[in-house]
Amino acid sequence: MHINKLIYSLAIVASLSLVACSNDNEKIPGWPWKDNCDTSEVVKTEKPRFVWIDAGGNFQRFANSKENISSDLQKVKDAGFSGIIVDVRPTTGDVLFNSSIADKLKRLDVWEGSQYKWIERTAKWDYLQAFIDNGHELGLTVYASINTFVGGYLCPYGLGAEGFLFRDESKKVWATVINSASGLVNTMDLLDDSSDYGAKFLNPSNEDAQNYIIAILKDLSKYEVDGIVLDRCRYDDYGLMSDFSDISRKKFEKYIGTSVANYPNDILAAGATRIPSVMPEYFKPWLEFRAKTIYDFVVKAKNAVKSQNSKIKFGVYVGAWYSDYYGSGVNWASKKYDTAKDYSWASPEYKNYGYAGELDFMFLGAYAGSNRIYGSGEWTMQGFAQQAKKLLCGDVWFACGPDIGNGTGWSDGGKGSLIPDAINTCITPSNGFFVFDLCHIRSFGYWDDFKKGFERIDANK
Repeated sequence: MHINKLIYSLAIVASLSLVACSNDNEKIPGWPWKDNCDTSEVVKTEKPRFVWIDAGGNFQRFANSKENISSDLQKVKDAGFSGIIVDVRPTTGDVLFNSSIADKLKRLDVWEGSQYKWIERTAKWDYLQAFIDNGHELGLTVYASINTFVGGYLCPYGLGAEGFLFRDESKKVWATVINSASGLVNTMDLLDDSSDYGAKFLNPSNEDAQNYIIAILKDLSKYEVDGIVLDRCRYDDYGLMSDFSDISRKKFEKYIGTSVANYPNDILAAGATRIPSVMPEYFKPWLEFRAKTIYDFVVKAKNAVKSQNSKIKFGVYVGAWYSDYYGSGVNWASKKYDTAKDYSWASPEYKNYGYAGELDFMFLGAYAGSNRIYGSGEWTMQGFAQQAKKLLCGDVWFACGPDIGNGTGWSDGGKGSLIPDAINTCITPSNGFFVFDLCHIRSFGYWDDFKKGFERIDANK
């Protein structure tokens, strides 16, 4: 039985790519800020403004052209942005920088006209270094982002696949095992490109997979980037169905101190994608275990980066929809925030694995529709940003931002007049701002709209 991962992915993981703090927090713009988990406005100061540069969305323009990189970064600077976030490990798992362990990215699938096609990278120059050189010359902050627990990508429409999970059969044991309606199945056995296409995730509990990612991060830390961002540092797009491998079972049973006789039904019924009305015996401890797995890896990754270069800022991208993010196995809140007081699915111990305090910064996707910029609660941009401030409790510098190319109202362009409002609602409760993605600004011609939005913010400081 094939399962369409997009059902869960679109509902819970809207990103398409896309701290105790370090000892040099005083260098982060906006620090210190108010804490105590209130919702008052952050102290007004210069707030950094980042633009995300997705590898796939910009590959056709940048893969083989330093000139295009230079030209677009000048426009980024002129529009009023202060920094860039460059995706250098897309969902194929191959990389756009020099690594001793990961393969260089040679091609990506790109939608052109009415079909997907491969775009080859033939240039020999260092992709990441080109952004560092051009960005720093313009005075831009340069962060590098990696898609973390991924190892391959299955393309739709018969185009094929790319990534080490497809090239190396021995790595199949690293891939996610889902609790499907037809039983436990490794996602590398789900290869119907009409329903199973997309990123192939690694099991976050697999220590070999973890160590592989850590080695990649150490290589990335050798570059003179200002920060490193973990994207997709979470469980598979299948959400609650992942990961139910033997490795996860053994580690979970060690965590709870007993064996689970009826595995996985004592955790979650086969094929379940939502919280059942009656939660199985080990459901809440399972959510704790998954959050702890990600928490422990984030700490491990941070220490690896800092040991290589203590000056590099370390953080993550997450979706701002906290009420659903348990499905991704992530608690991005502060430990000061008691999740169990607001959510029935959380145990009293769930808060112990909130990782905000381990980071230097956090980017939160406030990915609401173009008709839901203002408002309260989740699924409005303003509500996302306000909630993030409450849940982070002052533990970490954070920036919220919209996706201006996907979702309700955004995908067809023509929304330049809304950009200043989107900036305002995201940046006001936050310490900064980011937008996904550069390719949308370019294709829809939003340069002047961002400039006007930033000028309005500056005028009101």
